[in-house]
Amino acid sequence: MPERKKVLLRLDPAVHDALARWAGQELRSTNAQIEFLLRRALDEAGRMPKEAGDIPRRGRPRKPEADGPAAGSDGEGSSEEPEQT
Repeated sequence: MPERKKVLLRLDPAVHDALARWAGQELRSTNAQIEFLLRRALDEAGRMPKEAGDIPRRGRPRKPEADGPAAGSDGEGSSEEPEQT
């Protein structure tokens, strides 16, 4: 993957605080939130370069999804019904 560009960005403190709160609510860093918003604006304006890669995934890897509901997701232990005899 090519090296990512570093940019110094000067923001009004109130704008930065609002971005940081929004990023926290969406479980992103402030930097990732800014990149997300810039990419969305480029895409909506039809100006997203074709060669732009996806935003790199960071943090804990997602758990693989199993077929059906996850075992124990209801807090009752096993998701299977007990066998009737």
